[in-house]
Amino acid sequence: MTTPAEPLSIRDLTVAYHEKPVLWDVDVTFPAARLCAIVGPNGAGKSTLLKSALGLLPAASGTVRFFGQPLGAVRRRVAYVPQRTSVDWDFPTDALDVVQMGLYGRLGWFRRPGRPEREAALAALDRVGMAEMAGRQIAQLSGGQQQRVFLARALAQDADVYLMDEPFAGVDATTERAILDVMQSLQDAGRTVIVVHHDLDTVRDYFNHLTLLNVELVASGPMSEVFTPGNLRRTYGAKTQFLREVG
Repeated sequence: MTTPAEPLSIRDLTVAYHEKPVLWDVDVTFPAARLCAIVGPNGAGKSTLLKSALGLLPAASGTVRFFGQPLGAVRRRVAYVPQRTSVDWDFPTDALDVVQMGLYGRLGWFRRPGRPEREAALAALDRVGMAEMAGRQIAQLSGGQQQRVFLARALAQDADVYLMDEPFAGVDATTERAILDVMQSLQDAGRTVIVVHHDLDTVRDYFNHLTLLNVELVASGPMSEVFTPGNLRRTYGAKTQFLREVG
């Protein structure tokens, strides 16, 4: 019996900006039906890892496979939630339209969203507690509400693996809880969620698989095995107060 391919497998990935390596020879695999955190200091290459895996940034070398295939062959199975700060929220559109934009890959660019797409988008907004804001202009939403709209856009795609870049950054407690609930429901449904995360205080509570990165891969595996004082020192150095606490 053939073993199913992992949702995301990265081999020998090197990415450089202006000839300076941002990621160096990274080998990492993310397992199915897990909540996976990518953690490391500022400038460690965490967001770059996601963007290069999605083909949004060029790689100097390496291969990326989703479910054992190039991204182009399985693009509909992959959803992406970028950092909220990377988006022009002044664009004149409402929350429902933003979510429906996530379905263009399924429709093709020459078909307009119809009733099924509208219903899928509304259902996704409802999952993140934003159904009542469907007609609200995105510029009028709070930062947490904007983040939930972006999450709904990914949910509407009904993907098998979700890549999220700092979804908890700068959001209120209600939004953080809503995002976490959605992530856990995705895992319960057998989906894989891969998240760039910055908060060492919550990473053990929110995730069950951890990748520690600082340009090079430090460690990757089950949270109970990877989240250790030794691995954290190798990732952050010995000066972090949190390392003294976990030690």
